[in-house]
Amino acid sequence: MTDKIIESKVYELVKPYAGTYLFNLKKVELTPDTDLDTDLSIDELEAEDLMNDFFREFSVERGHFKIETYYPSAPLTRNPFRKPPPIPVPDFTIRMLIESAKAGRWLYD
Repeated sequence: MTDKIIESKVYELVKPYAGTYLFNLKKVELTPDTDLDTDLSIDELEAEDLMNDFFREFSVERGHFKIETYYPSAPLTRNPFRKPPPIPVPDFTIRMLIESAKAGRWLYD
């Protein structure tokens, strides 16, 4: 597959997850920098389904890919009135999928 075809197919794969939301009737424009978590608000289960489809459809080796890297569990707190500090997570963008599909393996371990 050429780079343009791969890019187009990745967008096709992600597009169903970029629907309209109840309070935001505008669709999100998909770009290479679109973050699956923050921009599309894809939850962990949806992201896991998307990535399973991605690895299968593009024959990409999973390597050390773990969904928990991008969707870590919140730490437990003993005080129910105190919010735990936010957990820093790496970007999880369409560009990552495109580049990994071109390479044939997950590049972001």
